[in-house]
Amino acid sequence: MFKVFIISLIIFAISEPYHLNTLVPFTLKKILLLSDTHSHMDDAILKYVHQADEVWHGGDIGDLRVTDTIKAIKPLRGVYGNIDDDKARMEFPLHNRFFCEGVDVWITHIGGYPGKYNQAIRTEIQTNPPKLFICGHSHILKVQFDKKLNLLHMNPGACGIYGFHQVRTMLRFEIDGDKIQNLEIIELGKK
Repeated sequence: MFKVFIISLIIFAISEPYHLNTLVPFTLKKILLLSDTHSHMDDAILKYVHQADEVWHGGDIGDLRVTDTIKAIKPLRGVYGNIDDDKARMEFPLHNRFFCEGVDVWITHIGGYPGKYNQAIRTEIQTNPPKLFICGHSHILKVQFDKKLNLLHMNPGACGIYGFHQVRTMLRFEIDGDKIQNLEIIELGKK
């Protein structure tokens, strides 16, 4: 049985969201955030892929058939993780920093969390923080606002079947202009 928990989350709304240096209004994007698939893909995950506008993968992909399957359905952004081979490392970066609508996003696999950022990224995140910082690796779902750096940290947990986690999880949310809203925790059941 699947469970979806809805969490209201709106951060830093502006009155008229427009792309930088243009007059094109933003469009709402539904994002599915997953991580640590470790070569696993199933219909439960694909159900939510179909419902998203974009899918973001936080690393430890495993077999690239996972990302190939997602890319055949929806646009995909991702990073490689510590278990990923040279093929994944050639297709995906270690760090993926981009704008989605008006939100500065940084995805990396091993990033830590507020107050305990990974030493490899600590200087960059302190001097140039994104609005949304995403990582995987821990297999522990965590969403936390960093008041010091004024950013939102997300780790979707693990949706694969390998690792110490007991429940397979993902996150789903919307980006509307520069707002991050309608955050949902998706539980896919026990692994």
